[in-house]
Amino acid sequence: MSDSQLSTPEPIPEAESAATPVRKRPKPGERRVQILQALATMLEQPGAERITTAALAARLEVSEAALYRHFASKAQMFEGLIEFIEQSVFSLVNQITERESTGSAQAAKIVAMLLQFAEKNPGMTRVMVGDALVFENERLQQRMNQFFDKIEATLKQSLRAVGEGDPSATPSTDAQVKASMLTSFAVGRLQRFARSGFRRMPSEHLEASLAQML
Repeated sequence: MSDSQLSTPEPIPEAESAATPVRKRPKPGERRVQILQALATMLEQPGAERITTAALAARLEVSEAALYRHFASKAQMFEGLIEFIEQSVFSLVNQITERESTGSAQAAKIVAMLLQFAEKNPGMTRVMVGDALVFENERLQQRMNQFFDKIEATLKQSLRAVGEGDPSATPSTDAQVKASMLTSFAVGRLQRFARSGFRRMPSEHLEASLAQML
């Protein structure tokens, strides 16, 4: 999550700077973002599959009670990360489908975008593939499963148009097969990235791989 999401304190007028104390308490909503950023950063570390609220609070130099003023549970913190993933990825998916005129180009760019998002947000990758959710509430894994189901459905919709001009083709079946294959490919690349300690980049030989599949 980028620092641009944090609110910037207003500058103190020069005439009042001596008398006005510097703001120390985060603005409303700012601490919530800081908690999610800290959790995502901790997920980038080796052996980070199980993160306790005590460790998270220590990193932020606050009490565990302070965390629970912003999130009712640790599951809600992970839900906050999943919401960030969903909003970020599907916003970009919408941009791709609006800009690209051909279904195959849409599919290729959606897969590439998903893998590039993971490279830029390695901690989020552990959430996406479920490694960080193993000991958490089951509904979190179900939500990530739904995320990839939606990716697959979007790819199928894009790829349906590819074979529609060919009377011998079966657009729906072909699109379903390719969408499933592309989604499995993306998930596999994300799993390898996370389980290699973020050493094996998901975008490795990406263009050649997509060319083979599409």
